[in-house]
Amino acid sequence: QVQLVESGGGLEQAGGSLRLSCAASGRTFSSYAMGWFRQAPGKEREFVAAISWIETSTYYADSVKGRFTISRDNAKNMVYLQMNSLKPEDTAVYYCAASRRWVTAARQYNYWGQGTQVTVSS
Repeated sequence: QVQLVESGGGLEQAGGSLRLSCAASGRTFSSYAMGWFRQAPGKEREFVAAISWIETSTYYADSVKGRFTISRDNAKNMVYLQMNSLKPEDTAVYYCAASRRWVTAARQYNYWGQGTQVTVSS
């Protein structure tokens, strides 16, 4: 069982930066691949980024590649999403999720946080 709590969302201007954090409970955190997803109003939840168990692999959606960076600290049970060069289209609720598999499909993630709102103004 893994419980996830996101933080760090807020209102930022276009071109600015935000850093999202995800605190995980459970002693098996390092055995999960971690992902970030987002959902804008009226749209489906979409994949943003994922990181493998021991940081050997990362994967990004094309829409955020080169602007966002996912990282994790297994000693602290934390996952981060550094978001730079923010755009208004990045506005969404951002969710942290954990999966036993190296996947990008939301339905294959086993545990989810409650989400944190990110709003980017133009």
